[in-house]
Amino acid sequence: MTTTPLPPAPEGMLNVYVDGRLVHVRKGATVMDACKAAEQEVPHFCYHKRLSVAGNCRMCMVEIEGFPKPVASCHWPAAEGMKVRTDSETATTARKGTMEFLLINHPLDCPICDQGGECTLQDLSVAYGGDRSHFHEGKRAVDDKDIGAKIKTVMTRCIHCTRCIRFATEIAGVQEMGATGRGEAMQVGTYVESALTSELAGNMIDLCPVGALTNRPFAYTARPWELVGTDTIDVLDAVGGHIRLDARAGKVMRAVPRECDAINEEWMTDAARFSTDALSSNRLTAPQLRKGRGKGKLENTGWAEAFAAIKEAVRGVRKTRLAGLMDNLHSAEDGYAFRAFMQDALGSDNVDSRMAGNLVDSKSHAAGICNTPFKRWDDADAVLLVGCNPRLEAPLLNIRLRRVVKKGAPVFVVGEVADLTYPVTHLGDTAKELETLLDGKTAAAKALAKAERPLIVVGGAVLARPDGRAIVRAAGELAEKVAMTDSWNGFNVLHDTCGRITALDMAVHPAHGGMATAEILENWRENHVDVLFLYGDCDLTPADLAGGRGTLVYIGTHATPLAAMADVVLPAAAWSEKEGLFANAEGRVQATRAAVPPPLSAKEDWKIFRALSEQVGDKLPFDTLAQLRAAIAEFCPAYAPEAIGTILPAPWQGVGKKGKLTAKPLASSVGAYYLRTAHHRESAWMKTMQAEVAPVQEEAA
Repeated sequence: MTTTPLPPAPEGMLNVYVDGRLVHVRKGATVMDACKAAEQEVPHFCYHKRLSVAGNCRMCMVEIEGFPKPVASCHWPAAEGMKVRTDSETATTARKGTMEFLLINHPLDCPICDQGGECTLQDLSVAYGGDRSHFHEGKRAVDDKDIGAKIKTVMTRCIHCTRCIRFATEIAGVQEMGATGRGEAMQVGTYVESALTSELAGNMIDLCPVGALTNRPFAYTARPWELVGTDTIDVLDAVGGHIRLDARAGKVMRAVPRECDAINEEWMTDAARFSTDALSSNRLTAPQLRKGRGKGKLENTGWAEAFAAIKEAVRGVRKTRLAGLMDNLHSAEDGYAFRAFMQDALGSDNVDSRMAGNLVDSKSHAAGICNTPFKRWDDADAVLLVGCNPRLEAPLLNIRLRRVVKKGAPVFVVGEVADLTYPVTHLGDTAKELETLLDGKTAAAKALAKAERPLIVVGGAVLARPDGRAIVRAAGELAEKVAMTDSWNGFNVLHDTCGRITALDMAVHPAHGGMATAEILENWRENHVDVLFLYGDCDLTPADLAGGRGTLVYIGTHATPLAAMADVVLPAAAWSEKEGLFANAEGRVQATRAAVPPPLSAKEDWKIFRALSEQVGDKLPFDTLAQLRAAIAEFCPAYAPEAIGTILPAPWQGVGKKGKLTAKPLASSVGAYYLRTAHHRESAWMKTMQAEVAPVQEEAA
């Protein structure tokens, strides 16, 4: 060990030597923090940087000069001048002994364990364990726990690291996992045998360092070394978390999270994790054509014949009798190409992407996004939720709200009462409560006014109400009054998916007096629309289209009931099968990558509209993805290559529209969480999970 005098440490920092290397760590840091600063690996099982310190696996032993025995580095505080050895004989022997204890009861089932190849215990036992054991007694067996369709359990493998318990309690905010018994009789599981209800429970799979908790849908389907991983973005809600899709032989096998502190940290929603089976089930794989005008069955055909049928359908039809609707799961390339196809190739302004009826448009960018970057939500000191249930609409943002509540921030709710996993103050269920808050006389109004960084979050369902723009206006005025400074804009609108925000950026809504969704559907049912292009089907049902006798052209990924109603069906690529740009709720544009190619004859969406435009009208002015993205960047600078991954500030110019606030109760945009989009409704696992939580939700209601 070095004996040179210690140099003065920076203010608020400590001098610590790790294996002879001097590092500076903040006061209050642990010995493990010092080892990380020195880039020295310290093995561990129970420690996790986003969970509280448990200190119960004892694998992170190090030697500290002057201490009589090795210490667990995860909880031991660093001190000025401390000299730490991570590779000494004492530390090595301690870790080897700890590993021997951990393996006393662990089954020797690596060849059939789903965690094989990704098992922390497996890796550390090779790196730090011994080649023999002092123990030859029979191993203890533990019954497996039935905790639902998400997670497969083999609890004999459990090493009692308690990561799953701490995640459920501290991060997810649901008291579902715990430990019963003491000593050798201790068992981890649910207190009462039941399915996990948390929308984030799948993260326990990633946290488990052994094979005790594994992905049930993925079980026995593939080994990690057989998979090809593709880094991409979760577009199934508005957060746009970073994920990786693992595929084998052209099929997506699973989805796992990637770390991104600014967006999803290292967590992932269950709706994205367990719905990958939808990408390979009930898919449209070839163009289909109904012969006999409403009487015949849909039959597979070629692209040329399908295009010819569409060309014949639009020939001679007045532009005002053509219409197009797009759902909320499409990229900027898809939305731009669809709008250009409808407006430029066909000459019709009857195009809309707001199938839910939300009336926000792209005139005021600040009116349709979260103006507070996600990472700054952690700085909020008061929260107002208006018609919003973040636990179901954006579980990853609900994690951040839990943190600010722990710091003492009050949360006020205007809308339905729901279990958000943290205490709230319910102000009422109608938008008229906003008028009371604007008066500034109530305790809630005074608390918001007193706060330095209040958050106001308006749910996407609010925008679909007749008084939606008036509610947004009132919320915007409240934000101008209490939640705006030079460094803080606390006004946020939380949409349901990234595609919703992206479509608004691409101006996929009526222009020059064109019809919006409700008017398009009404005119279709009354036979005033001769050709309807239905691009996806998220928020529509067959009843919405019943009675229309025009030509229905369906462009989509799955053989849904709406596809079965169509006269022409064109198979498109799913979000995992194409490169695309998506804006998340904070306005950050991110790129997805294709994990697998589209199935059989299905094509990338923008290519369909480009080829079809040449057949039925004016050819669209792009032939390659690069040309299309150049046009998009010119149309919306946030999608330029240099802006991707960043947040461009949205200028504040007032939001919403003056109007009367009604007494109709506010409700969230999400009812059945696991069936919230058309993609989820095509997943067998999602249907199973929704069936598991439905009784719990009914009992809570």
